[in-house]
Amino acid sequence: MRTFFISHGSPDLVLKEVAARRALTRLANLPRPAGLLTLSAHWAHSGTQVQLGSATQHSTLHDFYGFPPPLYERQWNAPGLPEHAHALEQALQQAGFEAQKDDQRPLDHGVWSPLSLPFPTADLPTLPVSLPEDLSPAQLWQLGQVLGDFARQHHLWLVTTGAITHNLRALAPEGTPTAPWVQQFDQWVHQVIERRHWERLQQWQQQAPFAQRNHPTPEHFLPLLVAAGAQPEGLDTWHMSYTYGNLSMRMLADPDTAAQLGDAHQGTQPDL
Repeated sequence: MRTFFISHGSPDLVLKEVAARRALTRLANLPRPAGLLTLSAHWAHSGTQVQLGSATQHSTLHDFYGFPPPLYERQWNAPGLPEHAHALEQALQQAGFEAQKDDQRPLDHGVWSPLSLPFPTADLPTLPVSLPEDLSPAQLWQLGQVLGDFARQHHLWLVTTGAITHNLRALAPEGTPTAPWVQQFDQWVHQVIERRHWERLQQWQQQAPFAQRNHPTPEHFLPLLVAAGAQPEGLDTWHMSYTYGNLSMRMLADPDTAAQLGDAHQGTQPDL
């Protein structure tokens, strides 16, 4: 089973010729799965209930403003997996989670923006999962375990999307040098994951340098905890670049997939 954490970047990633965009297109070179199980930072909400997009045919949500008109014309209306959604609802409830299906939820740009690059025809059945922000790090880890087991049983890819760094007030013109406080946080995450220090990863807000500055709100980091919980063998970086100066585009996957896709440029790693 392939597991991914994708830093999805700005919605206009699909229009820009940058390294992260080229990296995402390489997903098309992998054998196609039966479908996609997705969890995006842009379906984050208060509470602890896990919501499951159970539409037969998804629509596209343009959940942003101020971008070029061609971006609002893009559609990625993938078919749904309503029967899988029902089965996952039961699996989550058996594991102690509150869960409920939602057959009206569109696909947000955390899903369709990165996935439209390798799969432009939107023909892969997709089951989106929400991100309950009031779950503890340990519960998000457990949620990942349930989603990982379900994805393995049903031959799905588990694709979580968010951002390793996400301070939108610190964005700068393309090509601007990355700030040291961004690099230090990004490299801390890289080394903690590389060394499989899972307790430290769950305590990222207390232990990582400049955690609050890189994530004024935590929702873009939390999908990484879900991905790590889903993958017993750990995660490895397969792509690393920056856009808009301070937006890390680090992408991770299970070790086998990362080895197939990898183009990571790690540079010098600071000691933890």
